Amino acid sequence: MYFTDRGIEELADRRGGDQVSLGWLAERLREFTDLSPEYEAAVDNLASWLARLDDEDE
Repeated sequence: MYFTDRGIEELADRRGGDQVSLGWLAERLREFTDLSPEYEAAVDNLASWLARLDDEDE
């Protein structure tokens, strides 16, 4: 496991059984970037990647 996987593992352990909407997730990402603007680019890249997962031409 990579050092950066710790948060992902915690999320899976603590919230893995939850079902959330993408609208809810978008709001949490906005809140996070408001609190931690230094991560705005990374969060934006993640959101774009998630939004385009089903694009066939990428």
